[in-house]
Amino acid sequence: MSSSVKNLVTNLRSDFSASIVVFLVALPLCLGVALASGAPMFAGIIAGLVGGLIVSWASGSQLSVSGPAAGLTVIVFNAIESLGGYGGFLFSLMLAGGLQVLLGFLKAGVIGAFFPASVVNGMLAAIGIILILKQMPHAMGFDVSFEGDESYMRENAESSFFELVRAIEGLNPGVTLVSVVALLILIFWECRFIKRFSLLRLIPGPLLAVAWGICYNSFAVHLMPEWVIGEKHLVSLPVLGNAASFIDQLRLPDFNQFSNPKAYGVAVTIAIIASLESLLSIEAVDKLDLQKRIAPANRELKAQGIGNFISGLVGGLPITAVIVRSSANINAGGKTRLACFFHGVLLLISVLFFSTSLNTIPLACLAAILLHTGYKLASPRLFVAFYQRGWNQFLPFLITVLAILLADLLAGIAIGMLFGFFFVLKANFHAAITLTQHGSNYLLRLHKDVSFLNKALLRKYLQDVPENSDLWIDGSKAQFIDDDILDAIADFMLTALNRNINVELQDIAMPVRSNISH
Repeated sequence: MSSSVKNLVTNLRSDFSASIVVFLVALPLCLGVALASGAPMFAGIIAGLVGGLIVSWASGSQLSVSGPAAGLTVIVFNAIESLGGYGGFLFSLMLAGGLQVLLGFLKAGVIGAFFPASVVNGMLAAIGIILILKQMPHAMGFDVSFEGDESYMRENAESSFFELVRAIEGLNPGVTLVSVVALLILIFWECRFIKRFSLLRLIPGPLLAVAWGICYNSFAVHLMPEWVIGEKHLVSLPVLGNAASFIDQLRLPDFNQFSNPKAYGVAVTIAIIASLESLLSIEAVDKLDLQKRIAPANRELKAQGIGNFISGLVGGLPITAVIVRSSANINAGGKTRLACFFHGVLLLISVLFFSTSLNTIPLACLAAILLHTGYKLASPRLFVAFYQRGWNQFLPFLITVLAILLADLLAGIAIGMLFGFFFVLKANFHAAITLTQHGSNYLLRLHKDVSFLNKALLRKYLQDVPENSDLWIDGSKAQFIDDDILDAIADFMLTALNRNINVELQDIAMPVRSNISH
């Protein structure tokens, strides 16, 4: 067998195994996001299908998984009310998809390259912490609702602590047992002992965790009735039975909204937020990719736009690249876009033919999978690694984590970016000008671009030059020197005569300013 064929077979095996994990994670979240959005329950499934079957091929990312966006639930909920129904919202979603395609052709994807690594990693760590906080109640049997479990809205983050306390008080022994054992299976299945056996490596750990939950409940019915996991703690899928019933679930947009200005405002809002979330997600996925592949951002915008246009056309929810599902894909060993595509195929087959069987899966098993993923995203090693890089990296990272936890995803990213840029400017501020001493000789060197932001530092260095010394000001490495910098140098040269400081200039052209009084 040639190496290329062998790699293909290996990737196919890994991708299919990972797709099962992504499918198990995505299934309840598709339903939960629809419920939180005030949309028909099946709308989440439709968005998941479009993300898996269509966006996976249109996107340039090999590992990103697209689906219904939890971060847009509030916007969708309000849009359905303001536009007078779900059909009006679908029209806006189609327009939003078209806008995203246009942004892709305008090469707006370059925005994603301006997010510092500390901020992107801070986003990943915050999402990991949110996952742990949101899944702990489910792992203990406190399933008030599954919506919002990959959302970053402030009310969800704050309420997570109170839900955790209430979950401990109302502990469900059967659910907790299933969660703990499932988590132990996931941890044990990644140890070196298991990896020694090629046959065991073929079996995905999350699949074993799910199988354990189903088997446990089957035996508990006969052996420990009081520890049986009830229906409200199980996956709940609509039972269709055939393709005709599936088609009946599709919804068409209300094209009468064409003359409604509100529809266009909603479309712009969805397009901007969905694009930002997708760009952030693929930036994060690229960092998690062991092969360090870089997804083309402009192609991603076009792919998400196509997905949202189709989703709006057939009755689905807004779609973005989703970091939670993408992380689950990577952690499960996904290698190519086939993992995302297969997860879409599994979603389709499951809702058509196996809804009854899937409804026997305990949500506790899915909570264990997400807890495992959350720990990997927010690993203590990541915090230690950024601390060791220095405060310029650690503070933006930590501030991003805290801001997302206390606010929401976009606000947290914005705050993290502000602090990130502050430290970048601070670093450039000190690196732009240097002053060195050799006896009574001083060398003031201007590096790269020197703007008015560096004027205060320049004046400080010039004041540090003592009387009766020689100063050489070298601008040979500066590509640009602001007029404010030239003015400061000119002012210093006038006062330098009184302090007996001899100033020599190199590659600095001092313009004549006869109309300026020094």
